[in-house]
Amino acid sequence: MKLQGVHGPNFDALLFDNDGTLVSSMESVFRCWARWAREYGITEEAFAAVELNGRPAAEIIAELLPEEVRAGALARIEALEVEDVAGGVVLLPGTKELLSALPAGRWAVVTSATRPLAEARLREAGIDFPEMVAADDITRGKPDPEPFLLAAARLGVDPARCVVFEDAPAGLAAGRAAGMTTVALTTTHTAAELEADVVVRDLSAVSVLVGAEGVRVETEDSA
Repeated sequence: MKLQGVHGPNFDALLFDNDGTLVSSMESVFRCWARWAREYGITEEAFAAVELNGRPAAEIIAELLPEEVRAGALARIEALEVEDVAGGVVLLPGTKELLSALPAGRWAVVTSATRPLAEARLREAGIDFPEMVAADDITRGKPDPEPFLLAAARLGVDPARCVVFEDAPAGLAAGRAAGMTTVALTTTHTAAELEADVVVRDLSAVSVLVGAEGVRVETEDSA
C-alpha cells in the first residue's frame, strides 16, 4: 500500500514520535512515574486517572500538583527518568532499517519528552538523529499541532508533505491538526483506539524509497 499525500504519493519529510514509535521505554516510564507519585503523596487513584503516554511531563504534573511545586516536581521526574535510561530502552522492530534509509533533512524526531531525556534514550538505543523537536522547544504539546509544525518549519518543508508516525492518540491528533498524513503504530494502543490514515503494527511494516521527487512511503496491510 502506497501512502497518498495531499500532493501525491511522495513526501518531503517523515516525522517520528520517539517512545512507543522508535523505541520503547514504557517499563522505565511507569517505574519512574510511580516512584515520583509516591514521593509527592499522589494517591493511586489520582495517578491512574492521568494519561502518561505521548504527553509532556509538565502537562501531566499540572494535573496533579499545585503550581508552587511544579518546577521542582518536573526536575525530579526528569532526573529519575534520565537515571533509569541505562538498560531501560528497547529499540522497536523496523526502526534501524527505516531510519538508515532516510537521509538527513528528510526526517525528524518529535517528542513530548524533554531534550535531555529524549537524547539520552536515543543514545541508549544507538540512534543518531538529524533534527529534534522536544518539550523544551514548544509552548503547547500534543495534541496541539505546534510540535509537528515546528519540525516541518525546521526542515523547511510544507506540512502537507509530511508523514507523522505515532503510537498515541494525542500525537495522531496533533498530526491531523497540522494537516499531515498520519500513520498509527499499534505498539501501545489497539487499532480501535487510533485514528489515522493508515494503521500498522510497527515500523517493520513500513518501507521507503528516496528519490528526486521526495520520499515514497509504502506500508503493509493495516493492522
